[in-house]
Amino acid sequence: MPKKFIRRVLPDHQKVKNNKLLRVFGKVLHEPNLWHLNRRSAAGAFGIGLFFAFWPVPFQMWLSAAVAIPFRANLPVSVATVWITNPFTIPPIFYGAYKVGTTVLGSTPRHFEFQFSWHWVVESLTTIGPAFLVGCAICSIVFSALGYISLNWLWRLQVKRAWDKRRLSRLRAQQ
Repeated sequence: MPKKFIRRVLPDHQKVKNNKLLRVFGKVLHEPNLWHLNRRSAAGAFGIGLFFAFWPVPFQMWLSAAVAIPFRANLPVSVATVWITNPFTIPPIFYGAYKVGTTVLGSTPRHFEFQFSWHWVVESLTTIGPAFLVGCAICSIVFSALGYISLNWLWRLQVKRAWDKRRLSRLRAQQ
């Protein structure tokens, strides 16, 4: 089930390879392991994508792709997983990371209101920044590991169920 679902939602690798914006990578994108979908490549890509999803930077997809290439993880899965943090989910996820950071550092949570200004960003780095960044780092590592283990387990479970189903159908055919 995971393999069929992932193949259905991912773009065709030839279209991605021929994209004009991605030509800066050269022949690196023609590596077949970056497009092959198996348990190892999908679980690794999911872990990499979750790792960078919790980073509060605007170029998470580029970082995820850059790390997926040397690890030979599935490139589209790695880049797509980063979108777990999107404009709708960023506020609760990053607030949760802030709460994790305050808990780990033992500091009291501060009340803050987001303002779209450079002054607010600079001021926040000294007030809520340390707790936020520590929380993001912890969430990044924990959810990356949990995502890798969970997808690996789910993939194995689905394969085992498919084997059991085939075995049962063979036994029924023999009777």
